[in-house]
Amino acid sequence: MTLARRGVTTPASPFPVLPLRSGTLFPGTTLTLPVGRVRSVALLDALAPGAIIGVALQKDANVSDPAEGDLHDIGTWARVMRLERTRDRGFRVTLEGLGRLHLTRLTRTEPYWRAEGTDAAESNDQGPEAQLLAQTLREHATSLAAQSGGALNNVSADGNDPGAVADQIAAALGLSQEKELRVLRELDVTARLRLVATLLAEARELNELKTRIESDVRKEFGKNQRDALLREQIRALKRELGEEHSSDDELSALRARLDEAGLSPDARTVADRELRRLEGMNAQNAESHVIRTYLEWLADLPWTKRADAKDDLDAVAARLEADHFGLDDVKKRILEHMAVLKLSGNPRGTILCLAGPPGVGKTSLGQSIADATGRPFLRISLGGVRDEAEVRGHRRTYVGALPGRIMHAMRKAKVKNPVVLLDEIDKLAHGWQGNPEAALLEVLDPEQNRTFTDHYVEVPFDLSEVLFVCTANDLGALSGPLRDRLEIIELQGYTADEKLHIAKRHLIPKQLKEHAIPDTSLAVSDGALRAIIRDYTREAGVRQLQREITRLCRALALEVARTTDALPVARTLEEKDLVKLLGKARFFSEVAERTSVPGVATGLAWTPVGGDILFIETSRMPGKGGVEITGQLGDVMKESARAALTYVRSNAATLHVDPAFLASHDVHIHVPAGAVPKDGPSAGVTIFTALTSLLTGRRVRNDTAMTGEATLSGRVMPVGGIKAKVLAAHRAGITRVVLPSRNRADIDEVPEAVRAAMEFIFADDMSQVIAAALEAPGAPLNDDATPTPSSEDAHGVERTAA
Repeated sequence: MTLARRGVTTPASPFPVLPLRSGTLFPGTTLTLPVGRVRSVALLDALAPGAIIGVALQKDANVSDPAEGDLHDIGTWARVMRLERTRDRGFRVTLEGLGRLHLTRLTRTEPYWRAEGTDAAESNDQGPEAQLLAQTLREHATSLAAQSGGALNNVSADGNDPGAVADQIAAALGLSQEKELRVLRELDVTARLRLVATLLAEARELNELKTRIESDVRKEFGKNQRDALLREQIRALKRELGEEHSSDDELSALRARLDEAGLSPDARTVADRELRRLEGMNAQNAESHVIRTYLEWLADLPWTKRADAKDDLDAVAARLEADHFGLDDVKKRILEHMAVLKLSGNPRGTILCLAGPPGVGKTSLGQSIADATGRPFLRISLGGVRDEAEVRGHRRTYVGALPGRIMHAMRKAKVKNPVVLLDEIDKLAHGWQGNPEAALLEVLDPEQNRTFTDHYVEVPFDLSEVLFVCTANDLGALSGPLRDRLEIIELQGYTADEKLHIAKRHLIPKQLKEHAIPDTSLAVSDGALRAIIRDYTREAGVRQLQREITRLCRALALEVARTTDALPVARTLEEKDLVKLLGKARFFSEVAERTSVPGVATGLAWTPVGGDILFIETSRMPGKGGVEITGQLGDVMKESARAALTYVRSNAATLHVDPAFLASHDVHIHVPAGAVPKDGPSAGVTIFTALTSLLTGRRVRNDTAMTGEATLSGRVMPVGGIKAKVLAAHRAGITRVVLPSRNRADIDEVPEAVRAAMEFIFADDMSQVIAAALEAPGAPLNDDATPTPSSEDAHGVERTAA
C-alpha cells in the first residue's frame, strides 16, 4: 500500500536522512535505538515528535561518517515517535516505519545528512493470491507464537494489507541483516509473502530442534539432580552409621588426577567403570582398596607427558666423548638416532644391545646416553629374574598384585620417552613361573610395543618412544627371537693405551675425589699405569684397573691419616712404588716358557668376559696307540682333536712324521685350566699345530698365537670373536697372529694402535699354518725374534704387518 493511500505526506527532496549501523526498520513496525554520532544528534536536535525522515542501513557498520555509496539504496520512511536525551548527550529515539524509500542521492550538508529519493511503489498487494498467502502466513505465525512466544505474539497487521503482514512477521522473526534486506527490497507483495513463508518455515524447524535440545538437557539435568540427591542421602546414611570420612574428597581428588593424566580412550573407559564401582562401594570393603590402588596407578602413568629431548648433535657428541673414551661405534649409533629424530620429528624409540665383557662401560653408557639426550634414566636389573610377572605384572585377581618392572620404571620416569637400561639381559633365569625372556619379546619389538599390555594395568600402554638399551656379556645365552629384535653393538674391550687414557681421564680423578685427596697432591706416572695394566690386571675392561687405583688411593690415605702432616704438594707414584703399595705382580708372560718344548702351541679363545690365550699341550709315551684328551673339553673340541690327529696321520709323509707312530706310542692332548669348561671349533688349528710340533720335534714360535677351525682335509675355516682374540694376544705380549684368510675383514675392527704393533698371517691351508708357526728343525728358541714383513714367504703364507 502506498503512502498516499495511507494518508501520509512525505517531505520534499532533499530530506533529512538518518543512517543506521545495524537493524532494519520495516513499514508498519517500530524501532528504538540509541543515537550518538554528531550529525545524527544534530538531526534529532532539529526535529520534533511527529516529523518524517528517511532511514537507511549502512553497508559497513564501521564507517563513522558515511558518504554517497555507503548506504543501501532501499530504505524506509519513518515518523519520529519519541525523543529522549541520554547522559552522554546523545538521544534514544523511537521510529515508526511508514513505507519503503528508494534513495537516489546522498548529500552531506551541515549540520546533518540529507538525501534525495522517491517512494518505492509496491505491486500485487491486493490480489486474491496475496490475500490467501497473507491469511496462511498469519495462521502459521500464530501457531509458532503459541509454541515459542516472543515477538510473534505482537504481530497485529490487518489482514486487508498483505504487505504489512509480511513486514511485521519478518521483523518479528529476528532474521539476519542480509535476510531482512532481501525482504525489504522485495516490492512485489506476493513474492515477498512467499519469501517470508520460507523464512517462517525455517524458523519453525529451528524452534523444533531447539525444543528437542532443551528437553534433552532438562532430562539430563534432572538425572544429575537425582544422582546428586541420592549421593546426599548416602552420605546422610553414612553419617548415621558413623562411617563418614574424607572418602568423597579423596574420590574427587582421584577423579581430578585421572582427568589430568591424559588417559588413552581404552584406559579412560576402564577408569570410569572402576570409579563408578568405587563410588557405590563401602570404603571399608577390601575390594575398594584394590580398585583405588589400580586407579592411582592409571593416574600416575605418563600417558601423554614427554621429556624435551635435546637435538643439538654437537652437544650430545661432546657429552658422550666427555663421559667415555673410545666406544666410537656406540657413539656413532646414538648420534645417528638423534639425527633421524631431529630430521623426521618421529619420536619412535630405538632398541640397542651393548654386548661385551664386564667392565667396558656398558651400564654407565646408558646414563651417559640419557644425560646427552636430556631424558630421564631408569635402570632395570634382570639378572636372576625367573618370573614372567616380574616383567608383565600380576593379574589383579591375585592378592597383592602389582605391575611389572616396565610399568614401575615408566611410573618413576613420569614421561613416556625415557632411557630404560635393561641390565644383564643374558642373565635371565627360567623357572616354573614362566619364561621372563619371552615376556620381553613384546617390550623389545618396535612394531608391537606401542600396544604393550601389562597384566595388572590391562590396557595398552605405548612404549614406542622409549629408548631401550640392553646389556649382555654372552649373546649366545639369548633366544633367537629375542636376539632378532635387538640392534647389537659389540664392545670387545680396550687396548693398553686406551686403558691408560681412561685411567688418567676418568678413574684417577674419580677415586681422588672419593678419597678426599686433592687433585694436585697425587699423580701416577704413565710407566706406573702401564705396569699396573700389564702386571696387576689382565682383563678386557677396566673394572680391575679401577680396583687397583682404589688400592693406591687407600694406601695413600692411610699414610696421611697416620701422620699429622698434610698431603705432599706433588707426589708422583712411579713403577718402583707399586710393589710397596700393591704387592708383587700377579701376571707374567708365560708364552715363552710354555712353548720352550715341542708339542705346545698358543691358541686364542673367546669367552663371555673377553678374549684370552689358550695353551694346547701334547705329549707322547710308549703304548699301543691310545689317545687321551683332558682339560674338561666339550664335544666340539674333542672332535677337533680327533680330526687333527687323523689329518696328521694321513699326511705323515708330507709332515715328515713316522706313519707308524701310533703303533708303539700313546698320545695325550691336554688343555690347562682344567676347572674351566671349554668348547668350540676355533681351537682346531692350534691342536693340529701342537700335534705336528710334538711329532716333528719342531717348537712353536713363542711370539705366535693362532685361531681357526681345521677341517679333516686340512682347510682353515673362519671363526668369530677376532677382535677380542687379537686384543687378548696383544695383552699377553704376542706379536704374531695366524688367522683364517676369510677373517681378513675382521682386522679392520681392531684398534689402529694394536694393528701397528702386530703382524697378521692369513692362511687357507694347514701347511701354511705350519710354515708360519713352527721353528726350523733344530733352531734355538729365539725370544727376541722380530718378524720381517713380506708379501709372501717360501711356503706361500700371506703376511700382513700393519
